[in-house]
Parts: sequence; C-alpha cells; structure tokens
Amino acid sequence: MEESMKNITKTMLAATLAIGVSATAHAAGADDVEAAYQQWNEAFNSGDAAAVAASYTDDAIFLPPTHDVVEGPEGVQSFFDGLFQNGVTDHQLEVINVMEDGDEIVAASRWSAKGGDGSDIGGIATHVFERQDDGSLKLKLHTFN
Repeated sequence: MEESMKNITKTMLAATLAIGVSATAHAAGADDVEAAYQQWNEAFNSGDAAAVAASYTDDAIFLPPTHDVVEGPEGVQSFFDGLFQNGVTDHQLEVINVMEDGDEIVAASRWSAKGGDGSDIGGIATHVFERQDDGSLKLKLHTFN
C-alpha cells in the first residue's frame, strides 16, 4: 500500500510538472505571437509592403480572400502594395488562440483595419509561424477572410 501511494504521488507530481511546462511553453508561444503581430502591424501601418513581406518565410503560402495562392515574400509584397495603394490602414490583430508544436506555432486571430473609404473592415485569420534560428517567428502560412 505504501509503495502504491508513492507511485500515485510520483505520477501526480509528474503530471503537475508536465502541465506547468506546457502552460509555460504555451505562454511563451503566445508572447512570441503577440510580438510578431506587433511587428507585422507596425510594418502594415507604415505602408511598407517590403517590411510586411519580410515577416514571411521564403517558401510561405499566403491565401487571401481573393482565392489567389500567393507564394513567397515577393508575392506577399505585391499583394500588400495593392492594398496600400487602395488606402487600407490602421491594421490590428487580436489573438484568439495559440497552439505550439516544436518550431511551428499556429495562431488564430481577429483582424481589423480601415478601408480606403474609411469604413471598418475585419475578419478572422489563421497564421502558421515557423520559429527561426534567432528565436523570432516568420509566417509560413497565412490565410484570412
């Protein structure tokens, strides 16, 4: 009976530690996503399509609501150049959920901006980030509606 209690205690301790580590990893991933979103918003709100494109991996896939499949930073830059020419501004991202698995982080968010006519626009976005060697995040997949 005493040995059984020791095993139960060890199991509970291990589970508690695993939950704590998972929560810490999730918090770190969420913090990293918030930082990446802040950087992305700053690039967008400066109207700098090249700076926005720098947030994407070389093999990134970007799926805008136009149903186009945009590939790589060059394609992303071209897309956002068009948005900026049409006067879209004041972009914000609000995290809904973050899930981390190794070097990949998936984030769901709400986005909002001002249309070229000053109207409020927005929707939902999904981002798959890839952690870089320096610890920063770059977008590998981005889609929104």
